[in-house]
Amino acid sequence: MSVSLKGRSLLTWLDFSVEETRYLLELSKKVKAESKSSVLFQRFSGKTIALIFEKRSTRTRCAFETAFGEEGGHPVFLSTADIQLGAKESVEDTARVLGRMFSAIQFRGFKQETVEALARYSGVPVYNGLTDTFHPTQALADIMTLEESFSPIEGRTLCFVGDGRNNVASSLMVICSMLGLNFTVITPPSLNPDIALKEICEPMAIASDAKITVTSDLAALAGADAVYTDVWASMGEEGIKEERIKLLSPYQVNQTLMDKTGRKDSIFLHCLPAVKGEEVTSAVIDGPQSRVWDQAENRKHTIKAIMLATLT
Repeated sequence: MSVSLKGRSLLTWLDFSVEETRYLLELSKKVKAESKSSVLFQRFSGKTIALIFEKRSTRTRCAFETAFGEEGGHPVFLSTADIQLGAKESVEDTARVLGRMFSAIQFRGFKQETVEALARYSGVPVYNGLTDTFHPTQALADIMTLEESFSPIEGRTLCFVGDGRNNVASSLMVICSMLGLNFTVITPPSLNPDIALKEICEPMAIASDAKITVTSDLAALAGADAVYTDVWASMGEEGIKEERIKLLSPYQVNQTLMDKTGRKDSIFLHCLPAVKGEEVTSAVIDGPQSRVWDQAENRKHTIKAIMLATLT
């Protein structure tokens, strides 16, 4: 497959073709295989990346720092306490400065508009490590993990249970629609996915022969290959946590819910961090159907692949 992504940013999978996304998945698998060998690479030698974090992070920060550093590059962590992003200095001016000092920029924060501005004004590849709208690097790791259990994934079904309008669910809807994976969102009507995004994804789903389903009925779990959930109150929503617990308690992923797939080989996925006892029980996330630790590891391999494709 001949694909060139050098110089590209990853803000949302809506900006990428099926062929480009598939190329990144195959490169991710190659990177993971390399990590198990004794061969050391220095493909980011002489390069630098600015890692901007408005929100706390475990997997995203560790994945970017280790993936970039072990390839000989120099990652620089920048919190909002360290730089003037959007405070005394506009996002646009920050982007112009960082673009002249760094080879690439990662942003994890609140507004999608911020990461888009960084990409527009910096002149270097920018990677969306999470915004309130999308979480594209997580979605690529999710698909990689699915393919490790079920290959090919075309025609398989992924059920997202819980807050159907959060950034993970939105990114999964996009990437599943592109790649031919049926995507079912099981959520209370008040937390249905964004209608405009669903309308964008529907033509892609038709082209890939995938189905997008939004329902509040847990019976839709029947036959699912994978069950996915996320925390009930995302970062910045702590004030409505009790309200969310009351609303989403019927959607807790416990063994009874997992059994609704009617399959012993269905797997469980979670982007982490998890609040055990709320959106998922310990018995499920720590049980034999769980693949969450593979997901967490795959964040590093997919993020390294994205940077390799766009920087080298």
